[in-house]
Amino acid sequence: MNLDSNIPSGPLEKKWESRRFDLKLVNPANKRKYNIIVVGTGLAGGSAAATLGELGYNVKAFCHNDSPRRAHSIAAQGGINAAKNYQGDGDSVFRLFYDTIKGGDFRAREANVYRLAEVSTNIIDQCVAQGVPFAREYGGYLANRSFGGAQVSRTFYARGQTGQQLLLGCYQALSRQVASGQVKMYPRTEMLDIVVVDGHARGIITRNLVTGKIERHAADAVVLATGGYGNVFYLSTNAKNCNVTAAFRAYKRGAAFANPCYTQIHPTCIPVSGDYQSKLTLMSESLRNDGRIWVPKKQGDTRAPGDIPESERDYYLERKYPSFGNLAPRDVASRAAKEACDDGRGVGPGGLGVYLDFADSIARLGEDAIRQRYGNLFHMYAKITGEDPYKSPMRIYPAVHYTMGGLWVDYHLMTNVPGLYAIGEANFSDHGANRLGASALMQGLADGYFVLPYTISDYLASQKPGSVDDQHAAFDACETDVRERVAKLLDINGKRTVDSFHRELGKIIWDECGMARNKAGLKQALQKIPALREEFWENVCVPGGTGETFNQSLEKAGRVADFMEFGEMMCRDALVREESCGGHLREEHQTADGEAKRDDENFCHATAWEFQGVDKAPKEHREPLEFENVELAVRSYK
Repeated sequence: MNLDSNIPSGPLEKKWESRRFDLKLVNPANKRKYNIIVVGTGLAGGSAAATLGELGYNVKAFCHNDSPRRAHSIAAQGGINAAKNYQGDGDSVFRLFYDTIKGGDFRAREANVYRLAEVSTNIIDQCVAQGVPFAREYGGYLANRSFGGAQVSRTFYARGQTGQQLLLGCYQALSRQVASGQVKMYPRTEMLDIVVVDGHARGIITRNLVTGKIERHAADAVVLATGGYGNVFYLSTNAKNCNVTAAFRAYKRGAAFANPCYTQIHPTCIPVSGDYQSKLTLMSESLRNDGRIWVPKKQGDTRAPGDIPESERDYYLERKYPSFGNLAPRDVASRAAKEACDDGRGVGPGGLGVYLDFADSIARLGEDAIRQRYGNLFHMYAKITGEDPYKSPMRIYPAVHYTMGGLWVDYHLMTNVPGLYAIGEANFSDHGANRLGASALMQGLADGYFVLPYTISDYLASQKPGSVDDQHAAFDACETDVRERVAKLLDINGKRTVDSFHRELGKIIWDECGMARNKAGLKQALQKIPALREEFWENVCVPGGTGETFNQSLEKAGRVADFMEFGEMMCRDALVREESCGGHLREEHQTADGEAKRDDENFCHATAWEFQGVDKAPKEHREPLEFENVELAVRSYK
């Protein structure tokens, strides 16, 4: 396997400009001869499909929801970063680049991250032109707020529903291309395998989730924009339909999967409330701008928060990280919350919660100002918990939120399988071991609007359009594999539900590969998961009789089957990385005061895994990370 990152030579600030000039082009008349498949129509996939259609390519876009408007991007709340420096507080492209590199604990490529910071400014202009209703200052200028891991205000936002508003803007652009005929939408359709011909990605096999029909789709290039794999934990902030299947099937067809153990635990989520809860709810990180996080100083203090005087409260983030305070990065803030709860000072049921308190901000700014900034978030919290956050503090606890790992891609966002691209959260490229808040939307739109539409032409220019159709023998073989897998799931007729297996798998991975990991626990997980997978294939119950019909149990079963295999690879990745960095905390590798301790001498690389077989250990490959523009340093927010 060749992991050529394809990074341009020359100064960091000139790399993207010079590469754009060097890319091979497809002239406008020839673009309409090429067919491109885009799987996933959230911010990354929707913006890519819209832009590729605008350029003149023929695009097929697939989503498993009934509309692109229901993509999980809609759930993003707090904002999108861009180095506009509207606040005049010292921001710049280089500062955004540096904050992102540092926030990812120096485990991301410099070139990719700098390009992300560079194009961030274009994203805001694009979205304003689309009518996205960003918050504005009194004089009409776009407003900014601060987010974790940064000491400048660079986050553009639309109250607490930024993802929804950005997705609507993207959807408008996509709908225009659908109406013009350049993009053909396939809603309620799931990709179940990828077709590789002579080493190149040439199409996909799909299942219509309403009729159950298995279909073939050929193309000259395939783009995966299918999001992250956080639902391997069962409980996460992700929508229930989010899954790893598309990326994992690409992995099993030869694409390298990089850094799967890098998962982000978000510090600001509503705590678990019961054993049979199906998902968790995010409270935007933006709340940490005005909310103060604390726990009682005394262990086991069950008094109401209003009865605990200031002198008996521990504002632990402000105490431990005075420079950043409540805006410490997500991995740091999450571990600090876990530490407080493990110390017996947690609040709420089971002691698994900390307070996020707005009393000081309401006293200083007034309730109306807080309502204007966060009203929909407060409303959502009150609906879910039955508590009024204007009158008493929110209770929050860390939860699985985002995944920094994903399919390995080069500078062009192409995987090691020619013609197969991965963008947005589906790839591993821009966030290292921890993502800063408000950077997910930035990466998705950067990839879809401003990177992929340039780089994909370099590949297409060397390909004869339509060289493979869906009658090729490779499509026959791939469709047969899909049908056999569906039939196998339906024929088991076991006694356990799909959800029961998923819940058990998620608990194993949360316990052994969650906020903290250690060698003994990871080895234990690598024994438990294969045993659970074996039981799954012997005892799962998937009712329905035939795959040729609407069958949500079958949908879930296929996804959980992939999670079973993926979870094992994830734990293996965590086991071989004998260091702590970002969201990957190995308990054996910590500083004296409990901070993550990197090993730059042995682990300054991205780990990419190559599939060897279901019951065989994947093969490890390493892409060294070189830092020429920033100095590898101990990551401190104190």
